[in-house]
Amino acid sequence: MADIHTQFIDISQLRVGMFIYLDVGWMDHPFPVSNFKISNQEQIDSIRSLGIERIRYAPDRSTPVVAETEKNESAVNSRPEETPEETATRKRRDLLASQAASLQVCERQFNHAAQTFKQITDVVHAQPAFAKHLTEQLIQGFLGQILGEDEAAIRLLSEKAGEKTSLHSINVAVISLLLGKALNLSKTDMLNLGVGALVHDIGKIELPDRLRWMDEHFTSAEKQIYHEHVMHSVNLARKMDLAPNSMLLMAQHHEHFDGSGYPSRIPGEKMSPLSRIVALVNHYDNLCNPTNPAQAITPHEALSQIFTQYKTYFHVPTLTSFIRMMGIYPPGSVVQLTDQRYALVVSVNSSRPIKPKVVIHDTSINREEALVINLEHEQQLCIHRSLRPVQLPRAAYDYLSPRKRLCYFFERGTEVNDQAESQL
Repeated sequence: MADIHTQFIDISQLRVGMFIYLDVGWMDHPFPVSNFKISNQEQIDSIRSLGIERIRYAPDRSTPVVAETEKNESAVNSRPEETPEETATRKRRDLLASQAASLQVCERQFNHAAQTFKQITDVVHAQPAFAKHLTEQLIQGFLGQILGEDEAAIRLLSEKAGEKTSLHSINVAVISLLLGKALNLSKTDMLNLGVGALVHDIGKIELPDRLRWMDEHFTSAEKQIYHEHVMHSVNLARKMDLAPNSMLLMAQHHEHFDGSGYPSRIPGEKMSPLSRIVALVNHYDNLCNPTNPAQAITPHEALSQIFTQYKTYFHVPTLTSFIRMMGIYPPGSVVQLTDQRYALVVSVNSSRPIKPKVVIHDTSINREEALVINLEHEQQLCIHRSLRPVQLPRAAYDYLSPRKRLCYFFERGTEVNDQAESQL
């Protein structure tokens, strides 16, 4: 698939002929699709009325008229009197603005998804058909971006994003869909996968509050009640009239390939391909975001633990694809680079997982002005080792702010910005 280069521009720079991406909730704009070429001034006026400051567009898919307009504007706005230092400062300022806009897009979409998920759980009993509509609409919106022409990267959001229930469900849905894409699932399977993954734990609303999250101190009776959330989830899915494959993955998301899971202890050959995906992703997210935050392990440790201690739980080809997609150092990993500096992995492109994007602890730069560095463009710099957050010196810990809760979403290609960054 061709990688379409995209970049952020100020909303005032919109022109007829630009191919733009509306990275807002799919119910938050008046257009039938979120990606399209602007054909008239009325569309520009509508976009500007949305209240967003920056927008993403693809120069490669825009008309030559736009390219010529930009060329003329560039000539007008060029400042030959700039010193090299001033040029570098301006480029850095533009990159920081673009970087902040990209993160804001991801967090705005995550928050929209979280609000929709809460609405689904609120109405599922009284209006199961509407709950189904909301679920499918949300997943269709995800798929419109994940299956687009841009490459989708896994993005770590700030810790303020999401709350416990929605965070886990959206994490599992997003990562499952990205893995489904890596496995070349059909569009129908992707829809069924996303729907089932999003509501895989919806039956927990039927449990007493204190039993909704697995606790190692549960009695046998309490553990049995907790296990019943699977049955409750399937029953609610049946009321929603979800597709059989979605219901099946909900029924099997705690089964293990070696037959040691629950509730039915079925062997792996009886698990559906979609169930194998969600069972793996669900386990990964529970390791990174456990009920007790003190028991959380790093993403790097979670992958290592799954591979070394729980490998028999999962379908090996699915696990192999998952590790390849997440990279050795998934978003949220704290690492030390080959130049001894510390960094936080914030984004991994599934097609280039060995060279993620990181924020580097640099005492000469204010934390608020730290650029996300794409290690793919750094010939002399790579990751030396993974660390636990407690291993960081205090100054590096305060600067990088390792997440106590890992909140994932996806971002789409911003390769133009990466290339500009590599020239600084």
